[in-house]
Amino acid sequence: MTDELSALRRTRVKICGLTRQQDVETAVRAGVDAIGLVFYGPSKRAVSLEQAVALRRSVPAFVDVVALFVNAAQDQVQAVIDQVQPDVLQFHGDESPAYCESFNRRYLRAFRLGGAGLDAADKVLKNCQDYASACGWLFDSYSAGYGGSGLSFEPGLLDGVRQAPDSRPVVLAGGLKAETVAQSIQALRPYAVDVSSGVEESPGIKSAQKIAAFMTAVGR
Repeated sequence: MTDELSALRRTRVKICGLTRQQDVETAVRAGVDAIGLVFYGPSKRAVSLEQAVALRRSVPAFVDVVALFVNAAQDQVQAVIDQVQPDVLQFHGDESPAYCESFNRRYLRAFRLGGAGLDAADKVLKNCQDYASACGWLFDSYSAGYGGSGLSFEPGLLDGVRQAPDSRPVVLAGGLKAETVAQSIQALRPYAVDVSSGVEESPGIKSAQKIAAFMTAVGR
């Protein structure tokens, strides 16, 4: 019965790095479960508080808004919480478990696989288990920047996480696009997938056609 339920389970989808209202509306119409807003200044997909508030108004009920931070000051995160009211926080830098928990909000912890300390399956699991309070563990590829690189990681690095009885829901990111996402889902059976550059015309500018193709591929 467990295998049957797993086969029937729908893979959730988050589209991250949205900067325009029309892209939010396109993503919602396509059936996404969550949209991601980036609050990391060096990113080409970063949004201001004012932009984020306006984009938030375009998001209807039953679609989550995820706010992404990279080693942000606590007052910056709190300002986003107060003004944008995100449903989930996503921490993509070197934030400690205590820091992530300090806001008393649901949070995703991102891990950039292949980097120092995250280059073997046992090390990945050990790092993840420090964040047992997270509502999900998000796995991206290591790059000089933070996210949106379009690079993928070695699937075997998740072997320990997939076998651990205390694993949190797995969110798969890194190098996903319509042409590759089905294969990744079949191989790793994640709870959700997270795409950014794979549905873009340019950084922060999403393509309606690529979003539609991606959602169709996930649905299959």
